[in-house]
Amino acid sequence: MTTATATTTATELSDLLGTLALHRGFLRHTARDLTDEQARQRPTASELCVGGLIKHVAETERSWLRFAIGGAELMEMPDYSSDQDRDWGADFRMVGDETLEGLLAAYEETARETERALQDLDLNTAHRLPEAPWFESGASWTVRRVLLHLIAETSQHAGHADIIRESIDGQKTMG
Repeated sequence: MTTATATTTATELSDLLGTLALHRGFLRHTARDLTDEQARQRPTASELCVGGLIKHVAETERSWLRFAIGGAELMEMPDYSSDQDRDWGADFRMVGDETLEGLLAAYEETARETERALQDLDLNTAHRLPEAPWFESGASWTVRRVLLHLIAETSQHAGHADIIRESIDGQKTMG
């Protein structure tokens, strides 16, 4: 790789990670000063809650990071024996003894892991997507595309969290 190519790639990675960090920050800001009880609340027509969205985004980021590193096989979640047994709704709720502080700490650790791992990956490396009805059959995504997806996912859920937060106590992330 030439020096110019390496610099361009480093700048692109820096830009992508910076954008992801910005949207992670919006999501974390939305949760600022909430109690665990408030973070569990579902004050809209949706089943979503602020704490559950943070939990979901962190798990989604961990899953896609595994994909970026090793493809669909590594992406599979090791905590579940089969998707049929999985409580998908629990991914979007605070359950058991989960706390907002604990979910935010796990999200911070996920962000650090993502940023460390991506320093060693080539943005052009591509892996075949897992077979799923929502993916084009046989399609592949590059590490770059994974990062763009994480930015979109985080942004979308930060917006959801902002609406929920405004419904709880009138606070808004922006404005």
